Amino acid sequence: MREKSRELFERSKKVAPGGVHSPVRSFRSVDGTPIFFTEAQGPYLKSVDGETFIDYCQSFGPLMLGHRDPDIEEVVKQTVSMAWSFGAAEPYSLELAEWITSHVPWVEKLRFVCSGTEAVMSALRVARAATGRTKILKFDGCYHGHVDSLLVKAGSGLAGEASSDSAGVTALHSQETLVVSLNDDKALEEVWARHGHEIAAWILEPLPANYGLLIQREEFIKKGVELARRHGALVIFDEVISGFRVAVGGMAEKLGIKPDLVTYGKVIGGGFPVGAYGGRRDLMDLVAPQGPVYQAGTLSANPIGMRAGLATLKKIEREKVRETLRGRGALLKKSIEALANSNGLPLEVTCFESLLWIHYKGEMSIRSVSQIPANHKPLFNKMFHGLLNNQVYLAPSGFEVSFLSLAHSDEILNKTLDAVAKVFRELA
Repeated sequence: MREKSRELFERSKKVAPGGVHSPVRSFRSVDGTPIFFTEAQGPYLKSVDGETFIDYCQSFGPLMLGHRDPDIEEVVKQTVSMAWSFGAAEPYSLELAEWITSHVPWVEKLRFVCSGTEAVMSALRVARAATGRTKILKFDGCYHGHVDSLLVKAGSGLAGEASSDSAGVTALHSQETLVVSLNDDKALEEVWARHGHEIAAWILEPLPANYGLLIQREEFIKKGVELARRHGALVIFDEVISGFRVAVGGMAEKLGIKPDLVTYGKVIGGGFPVGAYGGRRDLMDLVAPQGPVYQAGTLSANPIGMRAGLATLKKIEREKVRETLRGRGALLKKSIEALANSNGLPLEVTCFESLLWIHYKGEMSIRSVSQIPANHKPLFNKMFHGLLNNQVYLAPSGFEVSFLSLAHSDEILNKTLDAVAKVFRELA
């Protein structure tokens, strides 16, 4: 079964580390062999083996309208016929930047880059330059890309101590980053009391969605913001996933918080590799060529991503896509949990707007990595492969979330629930 994918994977392992170009694609987390895809349209992926899957990964979040939305595809085709890349000033990034700054009040200026990782790296550089401080505070369980100083995890000693989470990340980088656990008020207060005068910025995913969907208490986030302000540190919201998906202003809008800097990706590129960092005018004016903080990118503000992103954002607003997806997300959560209960399976769905995470049922709302039940992974792996064999594709990891798109119509949801019902009966 899926012999062509197996053959391609064996070939790929000879020329790429682990046979893939991003670790989660390897299927190692779910104990399997990756499927190689050749086509995508709407809610569907088509594999080299001729199978068609309903896709709930949606390229890990950018595709709020689905794969190759017809309106966006037309813009892309038009742009490709005009230019691929300039390496020079052009009007398309200006149009997207003006749209974003006119819709998000706390983004007074922004700079486009090519990825979320690049956006985070640059925002941290600005924060250090603005404050003259060196340390960064982050949460265990929040992912901010593969920046050396943020590939760290909580240490075993005092609150805030960190250790490397990747080979090649030096102790020096680990020492620059302080780490506390999500949902831990005491640890948060302790790290600010101990290191507040050294911290340049506190960076957080206001909707942690890279290690499960760990929805935080509003008062916990607001306490962190208040502590950062009190100690003269900047607040950076990493909204690479949540930005423009959960609201025009992302989680910052939902929470009523005005961050100093914010990082974006995913949705703003309409499916193309685009990232951005922005925020207060005085902070962004520190960036070259206006200021002393150097950051550059040959392919930044690629015209295809700029025009596809703007067309995507406009369509989301015009067709009230978030409202539609909110209803579909609530329906999926309710229906999947009902099927799990009727089959005696200890599964539940954490849902926020159009993001969903199917997981082993915890004793309480899961808000930190330590609260994820130890038996979640093996149960998810069985469910993942069961759904895969019924033509439903989830992200190949029990700690990745699922994404809804406008292409997930009522008909598609019903097909999905039929597959879920069959798999749950088999698991039971």
